[in-house]
Amino acid sequence: MPRPNTNNPSPPATFRQELTLNPTPRSQSIVDSIYSQSQYSESSDSTAASSIDDAPVRRPLRPGVYVPTLTFFKADTEDLDLEIISRHAVRLANAGVAGLTTQGSNGEAVHLSHQERKLVTKATRNALDAVGFHSFPIIVGCGSQSTRETIELCREAMTSGGDYALVLPPSYYKAMYKPDSLVEFFKEVADASPIPILIYNYPGAVSGIDIDSDVIAELAKHPNIVGCKLTCGNTGKLGRIASSVDAASPCEDGSGFMCMGGSADFTLQTLVVGGSGVICGLGNVAPKACVKVVDLYKAGKMAEAKKLQAIVAQGDWAAISGGIVGTKSALETYYGYGGYARRPLPRPTAADEAKFAESFKELVELEKSLS
Repeated sequence: MPRPNTNNPSPPATFRQELTLNPTPRSQSIVDSIYSQSQYSESSDSTAASSIDDAPVRRPLRPGVYVPTLTFFKADTEDLDLEIISRHAVRLANAGVAGLTTQGSNGEAVHLSHQERKLVTKATRNALDAVGFHSFPIIVGCGSQSTRETIELCREAMTSGGDYALVLPPSYYKAMYKPDSLVEFFKEVADASPIPILIYNYPGAVSGIDIDSDVIAELAKHPNIVGCKLTCGNTGKLGRIASSVDAASPCEDGSGFMCMGGSADFTLQTLVVGGSGVICGLGNVAPKACVKVVDLYKAGKMAEAKKLQAIVAQGDWAAISGGIVGTKSALETYYGYGGYARRPLPRPTAADEAKFAESFKELVELEKSLS
């Protein structure tokens, strides 16, 4: 029986490691200041931004594992739970990942208002800064259906503490696009964005639009386009792009362009063909395991890396199959937080929770065994 399509991995699901919900006094004071304010007033926007410089700070991207973080909500109201959002970000940083992505598919960006998007990124930036992760980069999902709003989201990402924008191609009017419409879209966004952008190729989320390697390699020549994320699962395409742009990798600096896989289940494959790493939802549940695959590859321990990759890939299939609902359920079972996705996504039944727990069990045991 053929394996189900895995082109939609990291976004729908999301995962993590061990989060201890006991913040240090420093981080607690920042968290308190963030989530004590109104979530929806414009006045809270300027208050939350008090620790964020007017000009963007350059936090370089480095090869490795990036995690598209979940957005957590209060169970009774579905309001943002900024306390858990902040602590989750710190837990992932402590696990050794290279950076975080807010407002991705795992982060339920499509369920958030502009104001909520800004609050999530600000809470993440302030929480990281509070515990010393000042140079830790944040990539912010900024996809929208118009060039104008996409640019607006990029600007809001910068003022909220984001360092880079991850941009999906618009797709609602796909049938009316001319051959060069998407190229023009990315160039116009890159021209106007105050922060560098990464191209996000995720056909499952954009009516099947699948940007080919020639187009991405051409767009990579733009000085404000610094990377790509391929959730299409096409490692051949990834290898062609990495070669043509001399992508950065864990072993070589290259040009600095970040050619990223979009799922943990092909981390090792991404690295072997010259990629820079992965932006993977599984990192929400098992960040140390995901990082370990990269570390073993970099150390030349291919047999060990291959063995670990197999366990990670199995766990990623649990995440892909269960989506955000399953990932949050696993977090709740194994780490005591996670909650639920916003409606209309369903809440898991008791039977669902038991199934998700079993699916993630091997991976979580591995995660907890890693120092």
